[in-house]
Amino acid sequence: MELLHGSIRDYAWGSRSALAELQGRPAPTDGPEAELWLGAHPGGPAMVDRDGERVSLTDLLVAEPDHWLGEEVVGRFGTRLPFLLKVLAADAPLSLQAHPDAEQARAGYAAEQAEVGPADGSAGDGWVDGVAGRARGPRNYVDPYHKPELLVALTPFDALCGFRDPQVSATALAGFGVPELSPVVAALRAGPAGLREAVRALLSWPDGDRAGLVEAVRTADAAGPDAELARDLATRYPADPGVLVALLLHHVRLTPGEAIWMPAGNLHAYLSGTGVEVMAASDNVLRGGLTPKHVDVDELLRVLRFEVLDDPVLVARPVTPGVVCWPVPVDDFALHRVTVEAAGPEVRLPLPGPRVVFCHLGKVGVDDGVGAVMLGPGQAAVGTAAGAELVLAGTGTAFVATCGG
Repeated sequence: MELLHGSIRDYAWGSRSALAELQGRPAPTDGPEAELWLGAHPGGPAMVDRDGERVSLTDLLVAEPDHWLGEEVVGRFGTRLPFLLKVLAADAPLSLQAHPDAEQARAGYAAEQAEVGPADGSAGDGWVDGVAGRARGPRNYVDPYHKPELLVALTPFDALCGFRDPQVSATALAGFGVPELSPVVAALRAGPAGLREAVRALLSWPDGDRAGLVEAVRTADAAGPDAELARDLATRYPADPGVLVALLLHHVRLTPGEAIWMPAGNLHAYLSGTGVEVMAASDNVLRGGLTPKHVDVDELLRVLRFEVLDDPVLVARPVTPGVVCWPVPVDDFALHRVTVEAAGPEVRLPLPGPRVVFCHLGKVGVDDGVGAVMLGPGQAAVGTAAGAELVLAGTGTAFVATCGG
């Protein structure tokens, strides 16, 4: 194992204190710090130390894929790290969004490549008609991969995740007493079969009428959690029908250690809090509101799964003493949390490499038989496929991200 220096992303919704305080840096910071990336994503690769300099983990993988990834991972995913581990610190809501499944991503990427040429690697950036050279709109698919995500709360964490019972959503929207919403309420009264029409109607609301609709909801004489959420979102996004789409989703309040799973087609948004997130390494995002960025309504409707999610919260599953995981049905990644105590035994994890370890609390030593490092809060380490089983000791808590089985 060796130290891994993460890349901090300064998105506007990020906290000015959470990541800094976690890493023991002065807070508040001069600007927002939204995410700490601990992986080999080309948009923000983490770094490792080499001969007194820092070298991109991405460059090391390209130079020695079999050493870093192992033949088995290269055979399944090619010469790339298939997962990205993040620490996410939201001080304001992120956009409503969903991600394609693997087949949709491959087909969508191939179609856009054939039409407009290579992507620049960032979802939502402009692309042009290759024949006329005129602006045509943003791409939806910048790589051929799916993007399932798992987030584990480190602090109390608010999120929107998956469609709730449409009857509950219909009652919430009807409670605002806004006549213009009657067709949407009627669609929701039809049950899950009406979800597609309700979302389509809201996201296709005439541009000139959107501000009036959102303002009518914001100022309505309504009470309760849905009304509070709507007023908060309407204040932030005063002409965005995503404010109403948000009310079709579960509003989840996670306690530390609880998780939410976002498979393909799941509409979701993070609202506030700090968590550890692991995801398949992709940038394919289809937005559904709460953003000034482009919303491709037709493509979003094609990708969304219009089904009710009974319970979006995942509870940790014990593995061995001091070790828990949150099983998910993909093989791009797996996430374990390890708690070690000075008076207790060391923890051994026979997890295959490559492995990324992030220390959340205390001091945790990590040894893969090739190298050993001691991690403090906010620090991370990476190990190659050549390593043996992980041995963790000390007093603290760490998260271990690997490829899934």
